[in-house]
Amino acid sequence: MARPSVAPSFWKRKPLIQLALNAPEADYPPGSFSADPEITETQVFLPRLPAEHDGLKIVHLTDIHLSIFSSVEEVRRVVDLANLLDPDLVALTGDYVTYSPTYIWPVAQALGRLRSRLGVFAVLGNHDFRAGADDVARALRDHHIVVLRNAHCPLPLAERPARKQKDRSSAGSGATLWIAGVDDPWVAQADLGKALKSIPRRDPKILLCHNPEAIGEAAQHGIDLMLSGHTHGGQVRLPLLRSLYRSIPGERFVDGWNQLGGTQIYVSRGIGKVVVPVRVACPPEITCLCLRREAVGLNSARASRPVM
Repeated sequence: MARPSVAPSFWKRKPLIQLALNAPEADYPPGSFSADPEITETQVFLPRLPAEHDGLKIVHLTDIHLSIFSSVEEVRRVVDLANLLDPDLVALTGDYVTYSPTYIWPVAQALGRLRSRLGVFAVLGNHDFRAGADDVARALRDHHIVVLRNAHCPLPLAERPARKQKDRSSAGSGATLWIAGVDDPWVAQADLGKALKSIPRRDPKILLCHNPEAIGEAAQHGIDLMLSGHTHGGQVRLPLLRSLYRSIPGERFVDGWNQLGGTQIYVSRGIGKVVVPVRVACPPEITCLCLRREAVGLNSARASRPVM
């Protein structure tokens, strides 16, 4: 499967250019600093996907980083945009706060407004452990978000309004689609073996893991699709310095779709900011993935900037 090419086609609106500290607009080059998140829509071909889950829509959010650099109003807007995509499932891959536990409850309250047919599933990132992993997990669970800490659960069939009767009754593969999640590998808490324990090897598996550097282990365990964040897509992309972030497995695992062996991965650029209060040539991202059993018409992605 070739890597999808993301060709931005922004909706008709002058981009909103702003600094993270809510400073007045300035005459910076278009696209330099972060604005509204881009919505990246792409299809992913999973050969082992059960027929009942063909067309499953996953909205992926990551690296919210509620802090002095990002306001809770920004998070609420992201939630509203995600809900407009009408997802079957929402995946959250960590770093909801940066350092201070002060932001744990507000971010959980904002994310608690996410809506999907099969639920909202989350894992923790390295910054969540710095702020207090147990407190972050408790706050998310109190807002009806399933937190997978080296754990898994099966995904039932999504009863979509537009699903035809013949689709509901079509013969499936007899396999179950599972979603698993691990703690962040950087803090030595990840246990993929425990997270996958008792899942039949033949069944398809989606893994949520904050750090894409776990792709090697995921491929060894036969993960079909891995969703990650952590990199911010580089956050600051400069012509000579390239980006603030380097991935140990390689540059191809810094953002977007890729593959290692039979395991596919999507690394989202995420929403927030760390180290510096800006994004340069690297806008925030809401990812919308549609899972398909057949590869017809796939390998294309579309990025657009929302208007509300």
